Amino acid sequence: MTGNRFRADEIDTSKPHSARMYDYFLGGKTHYAVDTHAAEQVEAVWPEVKPWTRANRSFMHRATRWLTGEAGIRQFLDIGTGIPTEPNLHQVAQKAAPDSRVVYADNDPIVLAYAQALLLSTPEGRTAYIHADVSEPEGILAAEDLNDTLDLSRPVALSLNAIMHFIADEQKPYEIVRQLVEPLASGSYLVLSHGALDPRPGVSDAVTNLYRSSGIHVQGRTQEEILGFFDGLELVDPGVVMPHRWKPESERARAEAEAKELWIFAGVARKP
Repeated sequence: MTGNRFRADEIDTSKPHSARMYDYFLGGKTHYAVDTHAAEQVEAVWPEVKPWTRANRSFMHRATRWLTGEAGIRQFLDIGTGIPTEPNLHQVAQKAAPDSRVVYADNDPIVLAYAQALLLSTPEGRTAYIHADVSEPEGILAAEDLNDTLDLSRPVALSLNAIMHFIADEQKPYEIVRQLVEPLASGSYLVLSHGALDPRPGVSDAVTNLYRSSGIHVQGRTQEEILGFFDGLELVDPGVVMPHRWKPESERARAEAEAKELWIFAGVARKP
């Protein structure tokens, strides 16, 4: 593991963290009282947050299975990994293709503390973890563990699930994604999901204010703005849609998805 800027035991429990709140929403146990309190405040104004989180997680699973099975991808770079929640991306990929190689990257020290769960690879494949920040793409791409694990001259699936809505406009989020995609080989893929603006009066503002009052910048974007992350890439059908509508696994799941409005958009696109 590379890029460690502080020890795993230096975890700030005085204020909530987005990764630990996400763990709470998924029903995990790796969070603190401060995270629970903040998450409960969000859920009070946005009751759909737990289904939203599960739908996003399920999208990651389906997209990974599609990439290994249909697209033949064997290399993955997952940035904004979050706290390990089984099945993790490498478990999904290596179940379908045991020789898959996965590099995880996250900047939360609690993820670093639990990173061993992300390193349990199949004998045929390999996994690695980088303690790094999505806002510093050059550091991620230059990391020794990444370049020891992935061959960037061959296609890679870049996974940015529910991470870019934590990047403010002044941090140039579209430029960050461009910098991450640019060095990847032709035939690589971008997998991205992003929180959207809820059309109900006051909901998005209330959620945004709660996160920001806790010191967590969050910024929902419109579907059109989220489409901008895929500029120059070839979108995979059905395009950028709510995640539970991206290749649902059955007609029943499709019908159930059509009845839901969860304001997050997701898509997969191929680099020409």
